[in-house]
Amino acid sequence: MLSRRAFFSGAAASGLMMASGAIAQTLPNLAAAAEPITVAERQARIARLQDLMQRQNIAGLLVEGGTSLTYFTGLRWGRSERVTAALIPTKGETVVVTPYFEESRARETLEVPADVRTWHEHESPYALIAGALKDRGMSGKLAVEGTTRYFIIDGLKKLGRFDVVSGEALVDACRRLKSPAELALMQVANDITLAALRHVHANIKAGMSSGNIAALMNDATRAMGGAPEFALTLLNEASAYPHGTRTPQTVREGSVILMDCGASVLDYESDLTRTWVYGEPTRKQRKVWETVRKGQDIVLESAKVGVPVAKLDEAVRAFYDKEGWGPGYTLPGLSHRAGHGIGMDGHEAPYLVGSDATPLAPGMCFSDEPGLYIPGEFGVRLEDCWYMTPTGPKLFSKLARSLEDPI
Repeated sequence: MLSRRAFFSGAAASGLMMASGAIAQTLPNLAAAAEPITVAERQARIARLQDLMQRQNIAGLLVEGGTSLTYFTGLRWGRSERVTAALIPTKGETVVVTPYFEESRARETLEVPADVRTWHEHESPYALIAGALKDRGMSGKLAVEGTTRYFIIDGLKKLGRFDVVSGEALVDACRRLKSPAELALMQVANDITLAALRHVHANIKAGMSSGNIAALMNDATRAMGGAPEFALTLLNEASAYPHGTRTPQTVREGSVILMDCGASVLDYESDLTRTWVYGEPTRKQRKVWETVRKGQDIVLESAKVGVPVAKLDEAVRAFYDKEGWGPGYTLPGLSHRAGHGIGMDGHEAPYLVGSDATPLAPGMCFSDEPGLYIPGEFGVRLEDCWYMTPTGPKLFSKLARSLEDPI
């Protein structure tokens, strides 16, 4: 996402500050009743992973700081040059490896039983990992989570005690299908983002910059209990580029306003986009908006259990081609995929794109965002998230009703 900062007239700025200050008093805390993932569910995730590793003759999975570490252990940890990671062996208790001076902090957020082993600054965390596997009688292949940094992989390989292989498919097999508890948290995150967009839509004024509007969105999200992840606000010609431009833009009569926003609630994310026009829309703006809205319907109508996710992208792209857009991924048209997986990360596999043959299965979660972009003029993107059920897709949010009533 691109970040831009601009300022508008003093009167408008004063009005925005007053609106922001009143948010906490007027918006409900929608996250108040959200239920966190239980220890029992995290343990069930580990058990599933261990079953998968046993079938594939893998000794263990190493997961460093990031969402997968939280997914399995509850441990929330950033990344630095000092290795903190969880080793989940095929059998037995999880091992957490962390610097000696970080032990207390690691234990503070750890949510599953684990053997915490520490290393001093002059010692090797890789030897500690190898020792943990040896203690459990494990040898052979060690899988590493897909986003693991290369220096960690290299350090493990240099020990020469096991083959280091990708664990991306293992983790994906666990994370791809969401549980009822995960879906409930994603529902709350989407409820918050949609309500915050509604608040922003009602408070847009001429002269506002993209930065001012994004700040209003983030304030509303926080007031309702969500943690803002992004509030991409594209105005006028900038809306023609999916992630914007560096050129400052402000709201004026006839402005296209595209807002792509997301929030996190207890680690689970939302991702919604709405586009509307400030003032009276042109015939072309209305036609493009209605075409995109129809494109969303086509994506959802194509979603059936067992259908490769690529088919959803192909279906909407075929419709756009008939309407004179494209062809394919070219502009003016739909230059990006029709959607992406979502969960603890804003973008997860599978992806609604022509190269992804993953069959749809109940529990998978996606965005639906087949935008259209006209360089030099404007763009329209509408985005809602949904999950697959045995009988078809189910939305986390209601689709936009009209250009005049987009929320």
